[in-house]
Amino acid sequence: MELVREGEAGDFMMLLITGRIEVFKQDRWNAPRLIAVLDAGQTVGEMSMIDGEPRFASCIAAEQSVVAVLTRESLARIILEQPVLGAKILMELVLMLSKRLRQTSAKLVGYMDKYESGSAADWPSRTSTTTASRTSPSRTTAGRSSC
Repeated sequence: MELVREGEAGDFMMLLITGRIEVFKQDRWNAPRLIAVLDAGQTVGEMSMIDGEPRFASCIAAEQSVVAVLTRESLARIILEQPVLGAKILMELVLMLSKRLRQTSAKLVGYMDKYESGSAADWPSRTSTTTASRTSPSRTTAGRSSC
């Protein structure tokens, strides 16, 4: 079941309570690429909830899943009515996004090093596929990504 679609507007985030979510990003050929698999306790959709930009990726429930939803409006209400709780939620979001940015930056530097050293063959290949349900996209990383 598709939870969010890349490019669409989104004003909510989800916390995965149980289940598994696969995160897909369209490549330059508009083919879906599996970029992350999320397990219970992880979140999706926080980037669009915070900045109002379109969804970065599509998120599909890979199995029966339970999610908790937090809308931008609900977060704003929490911040106004319970500022201590609101500050805690915002701090957790900031820490999580900072961690993801550091992980992504480290991966980018690794790819840049491989490219500059002439090891472009080590880059994820568009033709290497994995047997995943739905579209059999190429698997690039199992890192964490947001929808």
